[in-house]
Amino acid sequence: MNFELSKEQQMIKKMVKEFADEVIQPRAIEIDTEAKFPVDIFKQMGELGLLGIPFPEEYGGSGGDTISYALAVEEIGRVCGSTGLSYAAAVSLGASPIYYFGTEEQKQKYLTPLAEGKALGSFGLTEPNAGSDAGGTKTTAVIDGDDYVINGEKCFITNASFAKTVIVTAVTGKNDKGKNIISAIIVPTDTEGVKITSNYDKMGVRGSDTAEIFLENVRVPRENLLGSEEKGFKQFLYTLDGGRISIAALGLGIAQGSLNKALSYAKERTQFGKLISSFQAIQFKLADMSMEIELARNIIHKAAWLKDNEKPFSKEAAYAKLYATETAFRAANQAIQIHGGYGYMREYEVERYLRDAKLLEIGEGTSEIQRLVIARQLGC
Repeated sequence: MNFELSKEQQMIKKMVKEFADEVIQPRAIEIDTEAKFPVDIFKQMGELGLLGIPFPEEYGGSGGDTISYALAVEEIGRVCGSTGLSYAAAVSLGASPIYYFGTEEQKQKYLTPLAEGKALGSFGLTEPNAGSDAGGTKTTAVIDGDDYVINGEKCFITNASFAKTVIVTAVTGKNDKGKNIISAIIVPTDTEGVKITSNYDKMGVRGSDTAEIFLENVRVPRENLLGSEEKGFKQFLYTLDGGRISIAALGLGIAQGSLNKALSYAKERTQFGKLISSFQAIQFKLADMSMEIELARNIIHKAAWLKDNEKPFSKEAAYAKLYATETAFRAANQAIQIHGGYGYMREYEVERYLRDAKLLEIGEGTSEIQRLVIARQLGC
């Protein structure tokens, strides 16, 4: 067992860390308070090749692996949860399904601009009445000649307002047992009948775009079907497994950022004539945060390694997502406690970490769903 990062992985981590510290960190408070998606930052990330890390060079990617990608998400999330979430969603949800299941033509047409950072992608799964119950999808796609005609509504969709393409899940028919067949279809956002609005006022990850998508008699060619009609549900479950690794990495970044802030503050703040880092009560908090962060990092890297080596990774992805995101919330909460009254103030940033971390226990499968996934893997 070798826990060392390769030279390539170390280089990517160093490059993204420098970019995060120099470009994203100075804007993080502004991104949150103004709730504004940082288009210019994403343009720079595209130019650096960050949006194409896990994709082959033939499709405009960097030819990296899942571990490299997880390292990048962690470093971005360490300074800004909003930017980290939009980055993770663009790669794991907006682009990866096309790489996994797309035809060669679809990859050339839709994946390449996403991997090159010239466009953003999005994934339209969640609906007003289909969250954890993804099988309850009501959006429909009916064949009419050479087209699919799509009608429905999606909500809480990351990056949709700035995306060139949205992968939409829709009911395309019934199987032998009378259950809905749910398929995935690539829909360019400039297609007639697509309306995207972004009116949510969110608690956290405020600078990450979250939108509603309305689809009214939207016509796209049948060739935009991703993979096969019958396997659409399994396809997006696989997509979500991969996405869970990236959300876990985002949680890890937020947790690490929380520890960094808390440790730095504890070494500067004096009470009763001593640095508070000398008090055992504070030391224990920092020790617990550090331990949980390292454990989260290990399971994330294991899940990513399993994926890269084409081994089953669903259970480990659920472990990682569940543990890392709950660790993020605990770490941010303790960071506020260590800061005392200052922790409640925006300028110290740890309150933002807590608000951002909370979403991670909900999106990409709630903590409760992760526990169900793990229990099923145990044969329950």
